[in-house]
Amino acid sequence: MSTNYYRIPTQDEMELKKKKLIKDILNLEMMPSEIQMSFRIEKEGTWDYETPWDRFNDGVKIHLGKRSKGWKFLWNFNDNKYYTNKEELFNFIRSGRVVNEYGDEIYVEEFISMALNWEQPYGLDSVSSQKVNNTNRYGTPHDKDIEGLRVASFTDFS
Repeated sequence: MSTNYYRIPTQDEMELKKKKLIKDILNLEMMPSEIQMSFRIEKEGTWDYETPWDRFNDGVKIHLGKRSKGWKFLWNFNDNKYYTNKEELFNFIRSGRVVNEYGDEIYVEEFISMALNWEQPYGLDSVSSQKVNNTNRYGTPHDKDIEGLRVASFTDFS
């Protein structure tokens, strides 16, 4: 059994995002072409599009990692999109709130302590498990070690 953990914004952050969403909605043009395109807006500097609702939801639920019985906590660095090292990771976590996959909020410092101490010192990691063709004995890619943290070399935790 395992549990995933996420960083979600503070209430103040969400209030600011809500005000921006309301402003974006009030500025929508009800032209047939806009309606037909589901009110998509071109993202600045890209060829991609998004809706006001996409903008509102962007960055609202950031996967931090996974706790599994018998394994050291597995961190998700999200391709370095939000943080690139241990200090940035903990600052990012502390700037918001933490919830598990069931929607239960966990105090930030309690979460950090749990993650750092989960299955220590004997928890499995890909470095200590049997390696075959750049995977561990369970067929999953090797994890990276970043400043003593077990970090997944992938971002899809489904």
